[in-house]
Amino acid sequence: MKKLSIFLLLLAFSPIAILAQMGPQFKEKEVYRSDDVVFRQIDEHTWLGSGNLMASESLYLIEGNDRAILLDAGTKIADLDKIVASLTKKPVTLIATHVHPDHTGSAIHYFPEMYLNAADTVNIPSIMPDYKGELKFLKDREIIDLGGRKIEVVFTPGHTPGSTSFIDKEAGYGFSADAFGSGNLLLTLDFSTLLATCEKMNAIIENYGLTKLYPGHYFGVNVETPQRVKDMITLSKNVLSGKVKGEERANATLGLNLVVSDYGVRINYNAAQIK
Repeated sequence: MKKLSIFLLLLAFSPIAILAQMGPQFKEKEVYRSDDVVFRQIDEHTWLGSGNLMASESLYLIEGNDRAILLDAGTKIADLDKIVASLTKKPVTLIATHVHPDHTGSAIHYFPEMYLNAADTVNIPSIMPDYKGELKFLKDREIIDLGGRKIEVVFTPGHTPGSTSFIDKEAGYGFSADAFGSGNLLLTLDFSTLLATCEKMNAIIENYGLTKLYPGHYFGVNVETPQRVKDMITLSKNVLSGKVKGEERANATLGLNLVVSDYGVRINYNAAQIK
């Protein structure tokens, strides 16, 4: 539990949290509001949910003709299952982009089944030990057919071992959660892994002509862009080559005592991750 508290503290005082506190900057139409979450409509069959506990933690409801998926469950959202059912009448499957508590907290109470990347199960004992539901595992590059809408699974490790992104090729966008940081990446693996992830996603973006990736802490103006992913490639290479040196972070937590910031990209890490 101590590790969990430290993670939440780090996120709460991150640049993302500070920007989120500046006030609403959403252009998407609001369609539901409670004390715990606001849902806005991205397009006819896609909704954004914004929690209010951890820097506008984001969840995404993605609907097809036959069924829907909910990407992430927020930190603590009362009756999340009922809220989602008010937005879509299709059967809904919960998928976790990774198991950090600001993305899986509500899963414990409302979803008896959850899909995720098996690599993130290493974090379950410390982060969500009370989840008693059934875990099912995704495969890299598999296609989830929702009926008239196909979502591609892309493993994007770096933030966590099992961080996963989801691509809607036909819509021209995707959902990357915390894989690219929402403007402030907390890197728990090494830079070589991050570099490989960014190069992998860059190739997909170029091949599919994607315009943006919706992040895990979206507050209206910080979608991940193709240029952002390219800049993360450059910054990762600069750190690995020694061209760029990290600055010490005050009050470092999770052992992430260094930070590099350039091109509008910020990465928190430690010296052991430069490999």
